[in-house]
Amino acid sequence: MTLTVAQIDRETDQLVGEWLPISEVAKRLGLTIGRAKQLLKDKKLVGARRNGGGGPQVPARFLGPDDVLKGLPGTLTVLADAGFDEVESIRWLFTPDESLPGAPIDAISAGRHTEVKRRAQALGF
Repeated sequence: MTLTVAQIDRETDQLVGEWLPISEVAKRLGLTIGRAKQLLKDKKLVGARRNGGGGPQVPARFLGPDDVLKGLPGTLTVLADAGFDEVESIRWLFTPDESLPGAPIDAISAGRHTEVKRRAQALGF
């Protein structure tokens, strides 16, 4: 199975801010590059191509000090089940939501991933 990664649009690129190449993801998580790519294949992380090419890059905020943010893989699964592709998932996670407050990624970072997953589940209906 080959890894396919969508091209990110300018608006989403700007929402995210800091991106990490897969080699940096591997380094931060103490993994081989192959294992870091497997996280993308397994949808535990999502990434996108930026600036017309190159390998996949992952939003830096998806990583905690030594692992993928707790609750993020489950949220990504719920978004995929609701029909969101990788770029749409990234955009949704980084778009401010007044009712949270802040963006869903802020709530996940603060440990409120269950609340974010409930909101993501509602998108599928």
